[in-house]
Amino acid sequence: MAKRVHFISGLTITIFIVFHLINHVYSLFGVERHIELMNLFRLVYRNALAETILLLSVLVQIVSGIKLFNRSRKVVHGFWKKLQLWSGLYLAIFFVFHLGAVFLGRLVLNLDTNIFFGVAGLNTFPFNLFFIPYYGLAIVSFFGHIAAIHVQKSKRPIFGITPNKQSSLILVFGILLTITILFGLTGRFQGIEIPSEYDVMLGK
Repeated sequence: MAKRVHFISGLTITIFIVFHLINHVYSLFGVERHIELMNLFRLVYRNALAETILLLSVLVQIVSGIKLFNRSRKVVHGFWKKLQLWSGLYLAIFFVFHLGAVFLGRLVLNLDTNIFFGVAGLNTFPFNLFFIPYYGLAIVSFFGHIAAIHVQKSKRPIFGITPNKQSSLILVFGILLTITILFGLTGRFQGIEIPSEYDVMLGK
């Protein structure tokens, strides 16, 4: 039952994450394009109903994920099962801190948690020494988790590609996408002036 609930909540969160990652890829086209797409996507997920469903799904995912981790960590074997376990743990920790930061920004600091909210730390030394691996590992863990689940649930080759190789391709795609997004959020934002209200994110 716990695995079923965990899987359903994970599917719900995945829908939002896909929107989120597509939005971040748009950082390659500049700040304005990123914010335009974000405002369009917010029409879908920035409302009371959607946010409630998402937050409940995240809460269920964290609680059920930690229970599954504690139950399985000493008995799992093999690369994919271990990847599923440890990537899930990292995502649970990331959700707690990331959502905490977003709601702190929105409700306490009265900031628009847009692209500037994220890139303030990503583009400022020494904060970027933490935030680059923090965000990068989150994206890689997301695709690693999906790849690990896929290899267990997929039963047949696709175009001659075995389930194991399919999952390897998913993981490689996730790594390449992570590099692309981080380039967009760092390289494309070099020299971009971040509004002064976001200085509070850096303790200024």
